[in-house]
Amino acid sequence: MGLLDGKSAVITGAGNGIGRATALLFAREGAKVIVNDLGGARDGSGSNQAAALSVAEEIRAAGGTAVPNYENIATPEGARAVVAAAVQEFGRIDVLVNNAGILRDKTLLKMELAQWQVVLDVHLTGTFLCTQAAAERMKEQASGRIINTTSISGLLGNFGQANYSAAKAGIYGLTRTASIELQRYGIQVNAVAPIAKTRMTEDLPMFAKIEGTLSAEHVAPVHLFLASELVGERTGLVVGVAGARLSVFKVVESEGRFKEADDGVWSAQEIAENFESIAKL
Repeated sequence: MGLLDGKSAVITGAGNGIGRATALLFAREGAKVIVNDLGGARDGSGSNQAAALSVAEEIRAAGGTAVPNYENIATPEGARAVVAAAVQEFGRIDVLVNNAGILRDKTLLKMELAQWQVVLDVHLTGTFLCTQAAAERMKEQASGRIINTTSISGLLGNFGQANYSAAKAGIYGLTRTASIELQRYGIQVNAVAPIAKTRMTEDLPMFAKIEGTLSAEHVAPVHLFLASELVGERTGLVVGVAGARLSVFKVVESEGRFKEADDGVWSAQEIAENFESIAKL
């Protein structure tokens, strides 16, 4: 038996890269998959049904169950429709992998509002809309797994990616809050922060000399772990994936320091003089 036998899964951005690898693995593990992909270019422009259709056909050729879907998950209508497709085709939705994304990199001083907004629309708003639509159905079922995609760019920052970093940082916060709110309904919400060489990243400088060691196939098993019963009761996690190296990201607060005075109000000068002890972990 597969780890996802009989489960219904929606994977956004499943036409290429990490989404494709995850869709293929989920199907091999018994899941019935909605392969969602608008089929646009890396910057989000245009649309083409070929990518989602190709992955769905590959799954079906291997004996699995898959339905292509071309909805734009950055709109309320599209997000609801992709979840509705799973319910219509398979009777329920057990797993949502929010993977769809685009890039429009520019340095902060050169970025136009449209470049900022469209990246937030796809990554952050799309994740919110799909999560909300899926959670409504999962609440009725009293079970479900939602897996979001954040990024080291969002957790640590990255040159030339103010829009992408802000969106991915927002997804981290959304994941944490959704995990708290939805746990009582039997819904677990976790996230993955992958470093992988895909269509989205292949021409970035850090990937120029990398061959095969940071593939999408390294990320898909983490999605499978978080989607399956193997995850146990874990929720609110951010799992980092960089090839064969796995990690867990956590927000860490320093030990801190109380001011040794009755009023407890620090002056700016005192903060400067004591900053090392304030920041000490």
